[in-house]
Amino acid sequence: MKCIKSIRQTKEVELGEIKRVDDKMANSMVGSYWKYVSKSEWKQSIGKKVIEETTDQVDKKPNPKQMDGVKSDEPFVKTRKKKNENKQ
Repeated sequence: MKCIKSIRQTKEVELGEIKRVDDKMANSMVGSYWKYVSKSEWKQSIGKKVIEETTDQVDKKPNPKQMDGVKSDEPFVKTRKKKNENKQ
């Protein structure tokens, strides 16, 4: 297995994209569009993509009062029912 990096942008490939392919395919691809890179560089590029994807997602919980389209200035507060308040 070899790691190759694109040195020119095309319709299918972005500039700087790194792929891991078998030896025969790498030999045929390297030239004016691709160059060899180290495996460690390929590993770093994989790690960056995973980090970028996870940081872009933000968990937002909608306010139930605003779900019907009516805006409310009150913050949503979840209350719990007290069990056996008057238990002696």
